[in-house]
Amino acid sequence: GTLAGLGLGLGLWRWQQQGAMAASQEDENEDEEELRRRFMAAPVSGLRELRRRRRELRSRMELLIMETQAEVCRALAALDPGAAFAVDTWERKEGGGGISCVLQDGEVFEKAGVNVSVVSGLLSEEAARQMRSRGKSLKAKDGKLPFCAMGVSSVIHPKNPHVPTMHFNYRYFEIEEADGTKQWWFGGGTDLTPTYLNEEDAVHFHKTLKEACDKHDLKLYPKYKKWCDDYFYIKHRGERRGIGGIFFDDVDSPSKEEVFQFVKSCAKAVVPCYIPIVKKHRHDSFTPEEKLWQQLRRGRYVEFNLVYDRGTKFGLLTPGSRIESILMSLPLTARWEYMHTPPKSSKEAEILEVLRNPKDWVH
Repeated sequence: GTLAGLGLGLGLWRWQQQGAMAASQEDENEDEEELRRRFMAAPVSGLRELRRRRRELRSRMELLIMETQAEVCRALAALDPGAAFAVDTWERKEGGGGISCVLQDGEVFEKAGVNVSVVSGLLSEEAARQMRSRGKSLKAKDGKLPFCAMGVSSVIHPKNPHVPTMHFNYRYFEIEEADGTKQWWFGGGTDLTPTYLNEEDAVHFHKTLKEACDKHDLKLYPKYKKWCDDYFYIKHRGERRGIGGIFFDDVDSPSKEEVFQFVKSCAKAVVPCYIPIVKKHRHDSFTPEEKLWQQLRRGRYVEFNLVYDRGTKFGLLTPGSRIESILMSLPLTARWEYMHTPPKSSKEAEILEVLRNPKDWVH
């Protein structure tokens, strides 16, 4: 009886084990399915971990940047069916990693990159100095400042000079100070850099971003539009990098949840503010002279990114950061000509005028 009972017990245990293994297999299959459907690759923190901590803001932000990456990549790939995104996952030995999605040399896009990074570790002294210079009072413990940073960033350089370059970035930062208190903030923005001015496109782009901001507070768009014009300023040229959009940094009020919801609205506005412009102009004809002007404007883009851009500088100062991902924002081709000046009253002079004197596009 005892042996029979033991046999029954073992049989029951095996059955439960098999059931658990089948359920676990099912979970893994579901995970795989969800990954394929929702993202370009597995999240840095792992899908299960994100699900387990799904109420925490860090997990919700990581899911948002992953979803934004996939949404933008799919929208771009649909416009350039001959090309495909190379998906590169990388790890950082100091903590975290990322996913770089890059499309190169397509019919429509010369280079389009959409990066996600989720990194943690100790802030380098140079990076901490850069933050303190922005008014952050960071109290280190034995010279160490643990941090966590995550974001999605993208730069899209089209082939056709009548399709503008677009950049966006949305990020979250958290630092633990010596006494255990955590400082957190969000930053980001979306901006447009056309080679030639098309007023209708400029209005559409700015209006779409304004609508995203207005859902939260009517004061946000004018404030962040001005910040964008001021931030993307190439001082040594006396001109903006493009026709702006929105830009903000160090935003930590009114509350974590409210700022997160605002960032979410901005991230969701990326596809509708840009994709219609690409669709409209991707088949426009252009001359060799117009292509040359695009290359010269690209040179200005490179100058801003390497000399002034805070994100590029921070990346280069962070130990173990992935240089290929940081410099993904640079175009495949650009040009610098000595003393190039466009003729007065030309289409080239028209865009320069707007870059020197930003316009209000929505009123």
